[in-house]
Amino acid sequence: MNQMTRPLRVSDAQSDRLEVTIPAVESAALLQGRRELMIRHGVELYRLRLTASNKLILTK
Repeated sequence: MNQMTRPLRVSDAQSDRLEVTIPAVESAALLQGRRELMIRHGVELYRLRLTASNKLILTK
């Protein structure tokens, strides 16, 4: 699975800047052509769904 990263600026208490890299995953890589999938997080299940207007909805 290809991952992209983007820098995120986070401020600390002294107002200095710290650059943190957060990994990004393409939604197409997660969905793999499907309209929805289930994500297990610990003991909970979540549903990630792609809408007709090409938006993502995550529900418990």
